[in-house]
Amino acid sequence: MPRPSSASSSPSAASAADGPDPAVGDEPLPAEAEALLSWLAVERGRAPSTLAAYRRDLRAYARWLRSQGLDLDTVGPSDLHAYVGHLRAVGLAPSTAKRRIVAARSLHRFLVAEGLAESDPSADVAPPAVPDGLPKALTEAEVAAVLDAVVGTDPVARRDRAMLEVLYGTGARIGELVGLSLAGVDLEAGLLRLFGKGAKERVVPLGRHARGALVAWLGPGGRDELVPDRWARRGDADALFLNQRGGRLSRQGAWGVVRGHARAAGVTSALTPHVLRHSCATHMLDHGADIRAVQELLGHASISTTQVYTRVSPERLRASLEDGRAQLQHQVGELAGDEASVNEDEGFADTGQVTAEQDEARSLAAELRDQLDDIDRALQRLDAGTYGTCEVCGAAIGEERLEAMPATRWCREHAA
Repeated sequence: MPRPSSASSSPSAASAADGPDPAVGDEPLPAEAEALLSWLAVERGRAPSTLAAYRRDLRAYARWLRSQGLDLDTVGPSDLHAYVGHLRAVGLAPSTAKRRIVAARSLHRFLVAEGLAESDPSADVAPPAVPDGLPKALTEAEVAAVLDAVVGTDPVARRDRAMLEVLYGTGARIGELVGLSLAGVDLEAGLLRLFGKGAKERVVPLGRHARGALVAWLGPGGRDELVPDRWARRGDADALFLNQRGGRLSRQGAWGVVRGHARAAGVTSALTPHVLRHSCATHMLDHGADIRAVQELLGHASISTTQVYTRVSPERLRASLEDGRAQLQHQVGELAGDEASVNEDEGFADTGQVTAEQDEARSLAAELRDQLDDIDRALQRLDAGTYGTCEVCGAAIGEERLEAMPATRWCREHAA
């Protein structure tokens, strides 16, 4: 993918906090919940991070049931609706509340499927709607500043540079990065083997900068300097990225690396490893990459997941709007030429036919000019930073899509 430009190089990105959350403690889970987790791990191949999230959410559900004097055998549909209300009342973000409800529903469905319960009390309980948020992406200049913030040639600097280059250059998830093994790196071919969600394997290309950074990290004076006299855990010896104690770098450690260099670069945006993934996808599309190629690089099962990036970049949106305006202007010019041709034929053709053709051309030209006005207005709103918001109340219009531009000027409530 394109390398962002910076002052020091010639021209050529975790979710936010979920909000307040009651402590879920570390009480043991009901046996039924443990059985569900085992099934998810063995039968469905869920990743450790996914299982950990399920465990937290199931523990929160079990604690709430106990506080209400309920258990899995006595809970009913009204209780599940009350649980939804409880999650809203404690101020959880919609995404967290939705995840909690999904975990509870999964548990009850599992009990029915296994013959451990006769009915599913959560069958008619819908999880809270989650607003259609846009992925956050850094500008190319911000990415360049973060990459350039890594200075020095000591082992830690080499590791950090390689991590940042791989995160941005391949769009790897944080779990995929820290799970990388030495056997998954083919520097000669310039390929990296990643294991994504559900242990799905994909092979992604390494760009020149990521490849060079990995060569420096794996060469003398790099990773070998952090190798301990004795490995503390099985599997650490094959880890691509090591911490300063010689163990496999953790997710938390990788977060710290990214945030530390963001602070050093003066990037005030909330930068997490996942933001670099968003930035990778956004910048690739901005530079004309095919959306299916980006889908394969990121490991998205559905292209609809990748399409969200087509509506992130103001630069990409502006280019599309201006291209649409140019096409409309060309069509209006052609219609003007057609009308002139009709006037020249006026003495040789039926008067009624000439009038009808003139009226049709004028009508179509008027429609095109209305569309041009809409695009001009959209460009003005883009300049003002109000594109995609309601002109009446200022609320975000979540239904707009780039391919349906220019975006409507009103939210659903004020469209009438």
